[in-house]
Amino acid sequence: MNNRELFWTLLALTWLCLAGTAVAQNTAVAPVDTTRRANGTRPDSLRRRFDQERLLNGLRAYTRRKTIAGKAAAALFNFTPRREEQAGLDAALLDRQHDRHNYKIVRQINIRTLTAFGYSITDSTRTPRNILEKTGNALHIKTSRTRVRQVLLFRVGDELEPQDLAESERLLRQTPELLDARVFVNERTSTADSVDVEIVTKDVFSLSGSWEVRDVGAGIIGLRDLNFMGLGHQFRNSYQYGSRSPQPWSYEGSYQVPFRHFVTGEARYFNEFENKYGGFTISRGFYSINTKYAGALSVYAYDQGVVLPLPDGSPQQPPEGQPPIYTPRRYTTQDVWLGRSLPLPSYDLGYENPARLIVAARLQRTSFSARPTPEYVDARAMLATVGYSVRRYYKDKYLFGFGRTEDIPAGTLLSATVGYEMNSQQNRHYYGVRASTASYSPRGGYLYLSGEFGSFVRRPSNDWQQGLVSTELLYFTRLYHRGNFQWRHFLWSRNAIGLNRRPGEQLLAINGDRGLRGFSPATDLRGTSRVVLNYETTVFTPVSFLGFRLAMLVFADAAWLNVRTPNRTLPFHDKPYTGFGAGLRFRNEYLPIRTFQLLLGFYPRGLATPNGFSIYESSRSYYDFSDFSFGQPGVVRYE
Repeated sequence: MNNRELFWTLLALTWLCLAGTAVAQNTAVAPVDTTRRANGTRPDSLRRRFDQERLLNGLRAYTRRKTIAGKAAAALFNFTPRREEQAGLDAALLDRQHDRHNYKIVRQINIRTLTAFGYSITDSTRTPRNILEKTGNALHIKTSRTRVRQVLLFRVGDELEPQDLAESERLLRQTPELLDARVFVNERTSTADSVDVEIVTKDVFSLSGSWEVRDVGAGIIGLRDLNFMGLGHQFRNSYQYGSRSPQPWSYEGSYQVPFRHFVTGEARYFNEFENKYGGFTISRGFYSINTKYAGALSVYAYDQGVVLPLPDGSPQQPPEGQPPIYTPRRYTTQDVWLGRSLPLPSYDLGYENPARLIVAARLQRTSFSARPTPEYVDARAMLATVGYSVRRYYKDKYLFGFGRTEDIPAGTLLSATVGYEMNSQQNRHYYGVRASTASYSPRGGYLYLSGEFGSFVRRPSNDWQQGLVSTELLYFTRLYHRGNFQWRHFLWSRNAIGLNRRPGEQLLAINGDRGLRGFSPATDLRGTSRVVLNYETTVFTPVSFLGFRLAMLVFADAAWLNVRTPNRTLPFHDKPYTGFGAGLRFRNEYLPIRTFQLLLGFYPRGLATPNGFSIYESSRSYYDFSDFSFGQPGVVRYE
């Protein structure tokens, strides 16, 4: 599909969705203004409103016809009000929903799993209504009850620990193969010392494919299954073609298997020009605030190329259209870590304190088989972290989803990391600190702030090396309403400042998710420091098109990158790269690739196309939450 075809597709979809907007609105006719202009005519706005009402009623009546065309129109546009949206969802703290059942014995667990299409957790009378829903269910393997039990924090015969019910519901909702979940107590059969727990889950359609157009003759093809055989196994494949590098293709694939007690195994392989790696990981994270132990074991091999500066320290300037000279860097890593979470005393009338003190230790080994410079040496590192974590979760809608229940993390995370690296040249110490906090309210919106610093230090010369300062701010406003339309504003800032990085460590890029959305630079733009600002307004419409909900968005992005001045710390010496655009976002909550975006962007400088415009498709959400769960001890990530 070329740019012209994409343009006409975008134009057609825009017209169709605007028409669908008129069709899908719930119309309450406003009082008619009986005033007239001096010339005796009504205002043009009222005439347009009457025309819209006439079109609305006509299309609504057309979809009720029994003809083939009427049935086709009814299949395209959904006029049935959603019961859960009519009821609304107040933002509520999850922690104390089921306190009255704490420490009761679980007598029975009843699990009801709903397949992907045509069923509703909130409406038990809802069943598949058309051939599309029935066909989709026939191709889908429903999640097994065994997989649901893997995610629960309790078993039959256990005492219910505080927050077990609420945390289990949240964990089920965050499982990729499930759209939504409800965990509740059957109050009719519960007693003073025992309960029957009812669980209802709804699947997503796990099989999916994607095609992301980057340019004429270039794009990404994806294939994945998030619930292989209904067991929660996941495999992902992504193939990119049409790259301008000497290797015109790249591939990334993985296979993940969940086990009991929240243990996960994963194998991964990645292959692109001058960047290849592969390996496996077995891990268990701090998935819940009540988790006591976490850890992981991983083994990976890397084959990469780095661009070294010229002998005088200046960056390479290859001829136009030619890649720079890469020097090979090959190494393997073995990594293991273990963490322990310790509850803190509570002074809240018997309620458990949500704060946790976490200690963790990590051993990491790196062995080089090809070194670009003598500074790349074999190393063994030992890291230890002490952290303080408070996690709370709220429920709301229309954040990243299109009406489904979403869990919003808030809280505080503080950590300090010390380490010691042993290598053949000179041993080094490592010091790192991190602080994150987030708050949420229905009126004020969501604000997340995070800052992190880390650096190696050689003693006794006090030589600070490979340091990084990173900050992040994510803010979205409350949900605004106007008729059947709802919208939020998003602001995101991500900054990474490299300090005394090694030669060739210009690894920070600004394309894709790391900077300007839809930006495909003409040359490989990388630097040692980066500052990125992203703004977006998302308007959620009442349109439903073949199960896809529609949102419209506008965005403005800016990124500073020290490409020409790698020896300077801050990137503001160079002119920023910017991007502006608008587009349509379709989301089907029943599919694993739930978001489909068609965007038009304008980039004044740096774009591969000469006119600065780019029409592109994407199936990935641009924003996401950062949880306050504690991970493995590590150095600040430089990417």
